[in-house]
Amino acid sequence: EARYADPAAAAEAVYAFEDSIARTVAWDRTVRRNRDLTYNLLTAEELAAIGGKVPVAAMMAAMGVAESPGFVVSMMPPTEEEIAALGLDEATLAKIGTGLPGMFALLSETPVATLQAWMAKEFLSGNAAVLPKRFDDASFAFYGKTLRGTPEQRPRWKRAIGESESLLGELIGKSYVARYFPPENKAAMDELVANLRIALRDSIADIDWMGEETKIQARAKLDSFDPKIGYRPNLETYEGLAIIPGDPIANRMASAKWRLADNVAKLGQPIDRTEWFMLPQTVNAYYNPTKNEIVFPAAILQQPFFALSNDIAVNYGAIGGVIGHEIGHGFDDQGSKSDATGMLRNWWTDDDRKAFDALGDRLVAQYNGFCPLDNGTTCVNGRLTLGENIGDVGGLSLAYRAYKIATKDKDVPVIDGLTGDQRFFLAWAQVWRSAQREENYRTRLRTDPHSPEEYRVNGVVRNLDEWYEAFGVKPGDAMYLPPEQRVRIW
Repeated sequence: EARYADPAAAAEAVYAFEDSIARTVAWDRTVRRNRDLTYNLLTAEELAAIGGKVPVAAMMAAMGVAESPGFVVSMMPPTEEEIAALGLDEATLAKIGTGLPGMFALLSETPVATLQAWMAKEFLSGNAAVLPKRFDDASFAFYGKTLRGTPEQRPRWKRAIGESESLLGELIGKSYVARYFPPENKAAMDELVANLRIALRDSIADIDWMGEETKIQARAKLDSFDPKIGYRPNLETYEGLAIIPGDPIANRMASAKWRLADNVAKLGQPIDRTEWFMLPQTVNAYYNPTKNEIVFPAAILQQPFFALSNDIAVNYGAIGGVIGHEIGHGFDDQGSKSDATGMLRNWWTDDDRKAFDALGDRLVAQYNGFCPLDNGTTCVNGRLTLGENIGDVGGLSLAYRAYKIATKDKDVPVIDGLTGDQRFFLAWAQVWRSAQREENYRTRLRTDPHSPEEYRVNGVVRNLDEWYEAFGVKPGDAMYLPPEQRVRIW
C-alpha cells in the first residue's frame, strides 16, 4: 500500500534506528528528573552549531522561531566542569546518553530512506486513532494489549469525545465548568488552600533540620505561591481554527498549525500568568516551578476528592492531601531548586541541602523495599519516584495540620464508629483505590515517577505519627515503622 520495494527491510531499518536512540541517545528517567542537568539554555547559533548535517537554522526559520532569544535543551550532556560542580559519579554518568548532539549525529548518519520510513511510521502511529480501522486496531494491539494488558478499546463515543477534547479542550471545559463547578466549590477550596498555606508556614517554623537563613527563603517562596482553582478566567476560544466535519486528519493538522502559531506569537511577550497547562475537565493537578503556581482543575474538585456534602475530615484527607502534595512539590528534591520567582537558583545553605537530601535518601531506601511482583524481586524505584513520594509524605502531613487548624474550635463527631482522624486517613486511602492489569503495573514500575497506589497510601501513613495514634498501631503490626525510621519533612 505504501509501495515500499522491501517493506520488511524498511521496518528493520526503522527498528534499528529507534534501538540506537534508546541505547545511545536517551537518558535514564532518574537523571531526566534532575533540573540541574536538564536546564540548558542555548542561543539559536549554539543550537545550529551542534546540528551537524541537520539544517537546524532552516528548520527554526520555517517554524518562525529563529529570532527566539534562547532555547532550553533538556538533554545536553554535562561538561567536565559541570560534572565536577554537580559531583556526578560514574553510576550517574552511565545513565546519561549522548542527548541532543547525539540525536543530531544519528540523524546525520542515517540514510534518508530510513528517516522517511520512520517519519511515515510516526505519522501513522500518532494518528492511528483517526485512520482506517486496521491502523487503529494494530496500534491498540501493541500499546493497549501488549504494553498495558487492556483487552478491548474504550467505546467509540468515548474516544470521539477525547478527540474533540484534544482539539477544542477549553471550549468543552467552559461547558463542564458551567455544569459541574458552582461558585461554592471554589470558595470552599480557597479556604482549604489558605489553611494549607498556614500549615506550611507553621511547619517551616517548627522543623529543626532547616536553618533560619533557608527558612526565610522558604517563607518567601510560600508567600509567592499562586494557587489556581477550577479554571482559568479567559478560556481559549480558538479564534481562526477551522474545523472540518468528517475530516479528522485535516482537523489534527489544522490544530497543530494553530497551536504552533499561537506559541510562536508569545515569543518576546510578557509571560501570561493566567495560562494553564491542564483543562478544567482533567482529573489531575500540578505544580509549575517556573511560575511557582499550584493548579487544581475543576474535575479533581469532585468525588472522591471533594464534595461540599462531605464532612470536613474527609475533604481534608482527600483533596487536602492532594493539594498538600502539590504544595510539597515546590519543596521536593527538584522543585526546591527554584526560588520564589520561579528562577532556577540555589537558595539553600549547604548544611540544609545536605539535611534535606539525607531525608530524601531515607525515603528512597523505604520505597526501594516495596517489591510487589515476582516474589519480591521486582520493586519500586525509590529514586525515580522520590519527588512524588516527598509530595505525598509532606502533603498528607500538611493536610493533617491544616485539618487541625480548620477544626480548632469545632466538635468533630464520631461517624459510623470512626473518629475524625480515622476518617481523615481513610479518605486519603480511598482517593487511591484502583485496579490495574499486571502488564500495565510492570510498565509503570519501570517508567512512572509515581509510586503504585498501594504505596501512595501505606508507604505514606506509616511515616506519620498521627496515623499511629488514630488507629492504635503498635510494634508487631504489619505496617509499624519504629519512630527513628519515620521520615518527617514538613
